[in-house]
Amino acid sequence: MYDEQLNKLTFDQQGLIPAIIQDAETAEVLTLAYMNKESLNRTLETGETWFYSRKRQELWHKGATSGNKQHVKTIRYDCDADTLLVLVEPLGPVCHTGEKSCFYSTLQKIESPDQMGLNELAALIRQRRKEANEGSYTTYLFEEGIDKILKKVGEETSEVIIGAKNNDHSEMTWEIADLTYHTLVLMDLMGVSISDIKQELAKRHAVKEGSTNE
Repeated sequence: MYDEQLNKLTFDQQGLIPAIIQDAETAEVLTLAYMNKESLNRTLETGETWFYSRKRQELWHKGATSGNKQHVKTIRYDCDADTLLVLVEPLGPVCHTGEKSCFYSTLQKIESPDQMGLNELAALIRQRRKEANEGSYTTYLFEEGIDKILKKVGEETSEVIIGAKNNDHSEMTWEIADLTYHTLVLMDLMGVSISDIKQELAKRHAVKEGSTNE
């Protein structure tokens, strides 16, 4: 069914192609697996990941036993067409150890502010809500509930406006960071993800691009 698309890809001598599995929402790399044409076909047909086990020499359906399936959102391939990037919605831990990602061990870590992106911050907020850490400001906000969180969003919005009126770059940066954080807390409480926002913005862009002036 998908032979035409598969013909664009380059499989190795064993008929395999590496597949990097990535969380579609957080962009976290979850695991590296291998697919052959049959497992890739099944992945395309079912919308769930199927791989080929080099050790067992057989196909395997991710989550068939554990329930930790992966819903496929997008499949891309690189410039040489010999590696796949599979963006998924994971329904549970990916690693057999119970870890969310197979890449949980660190060889070297270079601290950098740039490492704390919106997805990482959203994941940390979600973790704080789940674990309810004592002394955590994020946990405190969730314990106080919607009214407290809305109050903070309103306060930070006002601070952003004041910073803009003062034409103060440093103040604006600080206040927008505060507003962003509290907005992410509100989003988590209301079940709105960064992916939801991206999709909404993409739909608006598509409508704009598709509109015609008569």
